[in-house]
Amino acid sequence: MITKEQKAEIIAKFGKNPEDTGSPEVQVALLTERINQLTEHLKANPKDNHSRRGLFMMVGQRRGMLDYLKSKDIEAYRELIAKLGIRK
Repeated sequence: MITKEQKAEIIAKFGKNPEDTGSPEVQVALLTERINQLTEHLKANPKDNHSRRGLFMMVGQRRGMLDYLKSKDIEAYRELIAKLGIRK
């Protein structure tokens, strides 16, 4: 789970202003943080299939938001994936 401090830090880094929680960039960054935390949880608990399903759902949600961002603003998309290190 993401703490309030972590969430505020991510919003400050990726948002247009400190209250910007709805932009795709912020939402993708928050989902990426949750995905990374859940990935670590699943490494320690490989049989936790309920959490694995949640992980897959979050990855799909992030994929949809990235597709939306790519169609609306390709430069913002490229900058975001570079900052987050999503694509290898």
